[in-house]
Order: sequence, then structure tokens, then C-alpha cells
Amino acid sequence: MTGGSIRALKDLLVVVAFEDEAPHVHEVLVVDQLGTLLLVDSLSPGGYALCLNVQSDRRLQKNMNVKPTGRSVEIPVGDALIGRVVDALGRPLDGLEQFAKELERRDVFRLPVRSASFSATTPELLETGIKVIDFFAPFVKGRKIGIVGGAGVGKTVLTMELIHNVAKSGSGLSFFTGIGERIREGHELYETLKERGLLGSTCIFLGQMNENPVMRSLVGLSAVTLAEYFRDDKGKDVLFFADNMYRYVQAKNEISTMLGQIPSEGGYEPTIFSDVKSLQDRLSSSSQGSITAVQTIFVPADDMSDPAVQMIQHELDSVIVLSRSVAEQGIRPAVDLINTSSSLLTPEIVGERHYLLSVQVQALLQKYEQLKPIIAIIGESELSASDRADYAKAKKLVAFFSQDMHVMEDLNGRKGTLFSREEMLKGVEEIIV
Repeated sequence: MTGGSIRALKDLLVVVAFEDEAPHVHEVLVVDQLGTLLLVDSLSPGGYALCLNVQSDRRLQKNMNVKPTGRSVEIPVGDALIGRVVDALGRPLDGLEQFAKELERRDVFRLPVRSASFSATTPELLETGIKVIDFFAPFVKGRKIGIVGGAGVGKTVLTMELIHNVAKSGSGLSFFTGIGERIREGHELYETLKERGLLGSTCIFLGQMNENPVMRSLVGLSAVTLAEYFRDDKGKDVLFFADNMYRYVQAKNEISTMLGQIPSEGGYEPTIFSDVKSLQDRLSSSSQGSITAVQTIFVPADDMSDPAVQMIQHELDSVIVLSRSVAEQGIRPAVDLINTSSSLLTPEIVGERHYLLSVQVQALLQKYEQLKPIIAIIGESELSASDRADYAKAKKLVAFFSQDMHVMEDLNGRKGTLFSREEMLKGVEEIIV
């Protein structure tokens, strides 16, 4: 195939004209004079390719020659990436040596071959040591958990605590993918894992808010590609942490705006459903291994009905809701116990004892919420004896599910705590019985 030439430039959008055969969607093109990478997003009639300026190179000019490579975005895969920090293109960000050229590389858009022989296995519970999660949203191998909340309610802190606790247990390989979040948070996570000797079982991909939307939208796909390699080729169980999945949608939305696409409901890109599904469907298990995903979801303006938030939540097995009103009471983690839910909280998965306790706890918490406005008017002393007893139990439960975190020890001076599932269930029984 012969090359083309740049016909128009608009922000990161580059229109390239080809006289004969057009390139494929997701193919990488190279600008001759500069070596700049362009990613083909879509094709339009007349031999035009709508491309994205992956590296934000502002030196591009009209009529520059462009050559197809015949390849898509490819990242290196292998054990060499364990303990490293890389960007969406698989380039090191930690200041350490470059990866060997002979390392196998894989296309981030190519779906892995799924085994038809995969059959459902007995659900395996993973203990996180965090009482409120182990009780309300059990961590089950190969499933998806979402941590949902507005700005500043503790999503990233809770994710870092989960990485600390689960990685410390040595169960599997951990991935952290930073999508459009603060650079400081990625740096703090790296330093925390390094200090605690957990880097040896962690891979870190960062496409933080300093990156352009193309890199931010690609970093999730790159991380999933490496996770699939360890799952299918190495037979490993992968713990996949993504912070923040809403920023992935936001990055795709920015690209959609550049391409001039007509927005859908809520002002998001028209392809929001396929964008979310294409990534979420790859966070799954196979006959060789599993991917257990924990994703944070930012809630714009604390509006839980936001279309993007709802879209992502539909893909999850458990949803942990963080509340600003709970955070203002000084309770950490600031989990909204009423709205936190999980389809995995069944007798078949968690056992009869845990399930029955969860039903009793939810009933007490619902009654607690109903009694609060009444108490604000007439006072607690005017309640019936049974209502007072239930209200007191609910207050104890709220206090019981708060917990000091290991990753916050340096900031608040309080030692982090870890609870086994048995300790957690016994503690709940002591309160409600």
C-alpha cells in the first residue's frame, strides 16, 4: 500500500487522504518527516482516514506524507513488565531501563481467543480484610466490583487499601490502571507499594490527567491486554484495579467531540454503550485463569443517575457506594450501607450464616434511617423499648463497619487494621443478637 498525505488538522484530529487503498481502522500510521504516530479511528468516503494524533505532536503540517505500518498499537508483554510503571504504549515511566526489543508484543485492540471448554467453577471468596466490603460486597474471584462516589469521598484510598491487603496475601498478580486521575495519586501508589515490598507482584499502567484523551482512552485497553496475557498464557489469577472508569468514558467523549459526532443522552458520545462493553467484556475469566476487577467510578456532581455512571454499574456484580454525608460524619471508609449492593450476596456463595446476617443487618439499617427524622423531632427517649434497642444496634453497626486503613497510617497516625471474615461475622453477631 502506498502512503497518503495530511489534508486537514483540528486539535488531535488529523485527516489523511489516500489515493488507492485506505488503511484499516486501528492501524498505526507514521508521518514520514517526524516519525509521529497516528491512529486510524475511522474511514470516510473518498479515501479519507480520520486519525488521532497519539503523541500530541504540534509539528504536524498540511501535505506531510504519511505511511501505513500494517500494525496496530502494540505493547510488550512478559514477566519483564512486573514491577514496572508504563504508559498506554508500553513505554517505561519509572526511569528504569527500556524493555528488550525481542519481547513479544500484542495488539491492544485484538480480542483473545476464548476457550469453548470453559465451565463455571465453584465461587471462591477472597478476603480483603475490610469489614464493610467483605460483609456487604463480597470479593469473589473472577467477578467485578465497583467503588462509586463523588470527588473527595475516598475512592482512591479504598482502592489502595484493597491493593495493599490483597497483594500482601500473595494471591495472584495485581494490576493498577490509572485512567485520567491525578498524577500525585499514581506517584503515591508507586511509593507505597515500593515501601511495602509489593511491587514484585504488581504491574502499573498510567494514563493520568496530564495525558491527551487518546492516551487516556488507550491505557485501559493496554492494561487489559497484558492482563489477558498473564491469564491465558501464564495461567495466573489477576487482580485488576482501575481508577477511574468514568474517566475512560470521559476520554472517549472528548475524542467523539473532536470527530464531530452527535452526542447521545446526557451529552456523552454516541458509542458509549459499545465503549463500556468492549472494555468490560475483556475483564473476565477463561479456562486458564481469572481476572477479578475492582473499578472506581467518579460520580459527576454526586448525581447517581448520570447515564455514564448507570452504564458502568450495569456491568458490575457488586457496587460499593461512597457517600459525602457519611464522609462528613468522619466515618472511614465512607460507605453508604443502605445503597451498597451485591448480586453475589447469596447463600450459595457466602453461606447461610453470612446471608441471614446480611438480611438482619439491612433490616436494622433501614429502620435506623426511618427513625432518624422521628428522633430529630421527639427525641430518642420517646421511642418504644424495641425501637430504642434496634436504633442502638444500628448505631453500633455503623461504628463497627468503620475501620482504620494501612495506607493512611502516615497521615492520621492511627495503625491500620485487618479483620478476617470470621472475626467480621462474629462481631456482627455480637451486636445484633
